[in-house]
Amino acid sequence: MGTAIVITSGKGGTGKTSITGGVSSALAALGRRVLCIDMDIGLRNLDISLGLNDRALMDFTDVAEGRCPLSRAAVQHPLLPELYLLTAPMSLSPTLTRQKVRSLMDTARAHFDYIMIDCPAGLGAGFQLATCAADRAIVVATSDASSLRDAQRTVEELSRIRQVHLVMNRIQPKLLRRMRTTIDDAMDTAGLPLLGVVPEDPQVILSANRGEPLILAGRPGAAIACANIARRLDGRRVPIMRIR
Repeated sequence: MGTAIVITSGKGGTGKTSITGGVSSALAALGRRVLCIDMDIGLRNLDISLGLNDRALMDFTDVAEGRCPLSRAAVQHPLLPELYLLTAPMSLSPTLTRQKVRSLMDTARAHFDYIMIDCPAGLGAGFQLATCAADRAIVVATSDASSLRDAQRTVEELSRIRQVHLVMNRIQPKLLRRMRTTIDDAMDTAGLPLLGVVPEDPQVILSANRGEPLILAGRPGAAIACANIARRLDGRRVPIMRIR
């Protein structure tokens, strides 16, 4: 039985989608069967992060509402055969319910080791749908005060989920020193255990623009950080990356 993990942030601009794509690709590279579900309705960009730009014809509501089976709707990655994508619709269907989303997740758990859910920003209806059937949650934040405050607020909305972890993204050591803050301070503010630290890395944008998963770029930085997060999710003991 697979595990559904929602990746959320509270606010936009934290790099949540790139973390979803990077960690999902790394899990697939480890041999785990992974389904990415883009639930950022209307602003779907997970396909770009995965290198599957506009390949998906069906979306997750087609499966949830019985118009298409999961096996036909999920798009397989041509370079990472264990990685699949189920994209988001351009608008929210008025007939889509939490129970239908839960049924979709139950079906996905029977066929995949991990279901990685890219959650929309904010705490509205899209957030509620994306989190309603998750087993675990990852809150992505940056080091600025507004992001950490939003992460703290998001944690309050995730009380149903037992395992909630923090990923600090786009970290710039020089900026941290100028702000006179640390990753430990961020953990205290968010009130979450740390799952990983990801550095600011231009390769994230370069890989997306080239249509290739970040982990295939063959460069240190964010790719290694995402691979380490994937190993931790998979139960392996990996030290937290030190960013200098």
